[in-house]
Amino acid sequence: MSRYLIKRIAMMIVTLFMIALLTFILMHVVPGGPFTQEKQVPQAVLDALNEKYHLNDPLWKQFLDYMKGLLKFELGPSFKYQGKTVNDFIGNGLPYSATLGGITLVFVLLTSIPMGIVAALKNGKWQDMLLMALATIGVTIPSFVIGTGLMYIFSYQLGWTPTYGVDKWQGYILPCIALGGYSVSFLARLMRSSLLEVMGQDYIRTARAKGISESRVIVKHALRNALIPVITVLGPTVANLLTGSFVIEKIYAIPGMGSYFVNSVTQRDYTTIMGMTIFYAAFLIAMIFIVDIFYCLIDPRIKYD
Repeated sequence: MSRYLIKRIAMMIVTLFMIALLTFILMHVVPGGPFTQEKQVPQAVLDALNEKYHLNDPLWKQFLDYMKGLLKFELGPSFKYQGKTVNDFIGNGLPYSATLGGITLVFVLLTSIPMGIVAALKNGKWQDMLLMALATIGVTIPSFVIGTGLMYIFSYQLGWTPTYGVDKWQGYILPCIALGGYSVSFLARLMRSSLLEVMGQDYIRTARAKGISESRVIVKHALRNALIPVITVLGPTVANLLTGSFVIEKIYAIPGMGSYFVNSVTQRDYTTIMGMTIFYAAFLIAMIFIVDIFYCLIDPRIKYD
């Protein structure tokens, strides 16, 4: 197990390095720079700004300097907001994104898994068809369409929830539903198909032949194995939810990480783009690693040598 952990940690470090390198290259391949959009700014001022932020240095030196700061967990200053650093943006936006993502994650788990179980146990009946029809709608309709539709109905027409912001707890209701709609639908369909496959296995038929109650067969034997594919995709899902949705945060004016990332892309703020991308990638890789470890807890047959 220790050898496996060392190997995975080494792979995580290499992956993060490659993501940082590719992001850096792509930013500099695109024509322009963080100060090229400034209107009526003398060339001398632009040269001074480039000199201040070391943008005149060779690319290899810029990347090396950035990686040195990254080792100290310093993601660099923002080129567009004086006195602000990327660490400040993450520190300010992460609590909002994490709160929204945490509530959405609870909503997704409490909704999708029961939906999948009921659909599998009522396979072919009206409950199954109704739940899978809802899941299909949730998968096919984009989150921004769901978000704007919910806002128009429940905020504008009925006035039950705020149209923007999360100053009140009611402000989290519509963003959580819009953000978690796809995940609920996808996980529900995956849970249904996985449970149906497990219920057809020989050991399930053997357990029934021994006279074990149906509820115990489902909970103790079928459900535990059926959850493995769900947990596989749960790692990236958790990372996506906790780091925030760019579109949903923009629609509901939530000051999370998504708004900072969108603004950094439009403004060509190099350090903010790099910092947000690396932070998200690190979180995603960590969640996938945690999911792999949980495999051993769910299924003792899985061993990492």
